[in-house]
Amino acid sequence: MNINRVDLNLLVYLDVLLRERNVTKAANHLGLSQPAMSNGLRRLRDLFEDPLLVRTSEGMTPTERALSLQPVIRDVLANVEKAVQPQSDFDPSASDRVYRIMASDYAEAVLFPQVLTRLRQEAPGVTLDIMTPSDVSFLDVEQGKVDMVINRFDSMPQSFHQTTLWKDGFSCMFSADNPIKDRFSLEAYLQAQHVWVSKTGMGVGVGVNPRDVQRLGWVDEALAKQGKKRRISVFTRHYQAAMLLAEQKDLIVTIPSKAAKLHADNKKVVVADPPFEVPQFELKMAWSPLLQNNAAHQWMRRLIVDVAHRNH
Repeated sequence: MNINRVDLNLLVYLDVLLRERNVTKAANHLGLSQPAMSNGLRRLRDLFEDPLLVRTSEGMTPTERALSLQPVIRDVLANVEKAVQPQSDFDPSASDRVYRIMASDYAEAVLFPQVLTRLRQEAPGVTLDIMTPSDVSFLDVEQGKVDMVINRFDSMPQSFHQTTLWKDGFSCMFSADNPIKDRFSLEAYLQAQHVWVSKTGMGVGVGVNPRDVQRLGWVDEALAKQGKKRRISVFTRHYQAAMLLAEQKDLIVTIPSKAAKLHADNKKVVVADPPFEVPQFELKMAWSPLLQNNAAHQWMRRLIVDVAHRNH
């Protein structure tokens, strides 16, 4: 391919077409007419010698070549944007920026009180819009509509930038009136009734199948490796609700240890180590390559990482 044939605008067209997968929507996004966008797609097909997008029963579907191009094109455009943007320092004390951050209520409860304390001191005009995992899709993050996402992730797009905020283990919480406190063994754990709590990744959740151990997470997988299975009475996606349910006399909640420590002074519950080994997990923060070089975004990332490492 002769580089002289490459029109930067065509790469912008391709980036939007692969996100929207619809010529009309892509045209509207770029403020172009549909014929102009169709002509752009024709030129792109000639340039790459590939159909790129093929009409199927499910709409416009990208070819294998198009999917391989997508992260490359995104990086090229991000670097071009970085090159042409004027270099300016970000002044947090004068900023009124709104940061939209997706976080599980575990991360929200454990991390953000200290983050807010720092923001009041360093950036009093900044606003946080904390969103739940079900509010956000990977596409929202990819397009920069959400500044960053903080959660446990089984997987995420390779194009995302990410960092580990901390590693955490698990603790058990149950009522101080629960007789199990005097004989907290694996056998007693398995005979008890349990609250399952988890919200990994992002996107709209689906119902839980109690028989599908592989999808129940770290705790149940650890038990399954020993040929054991616990009796789950309640499924919830909210850690705060689960910790309140731990006050009921006949329930055990097994949750991340940093969340359990929030209730260390609650005389109604007991916090104990699990009577079996559960692997640690990582809490990660991820963001779009489109925001990687944004000065305001870089400042917030540094603040969150600093708070996470200082206090945890």
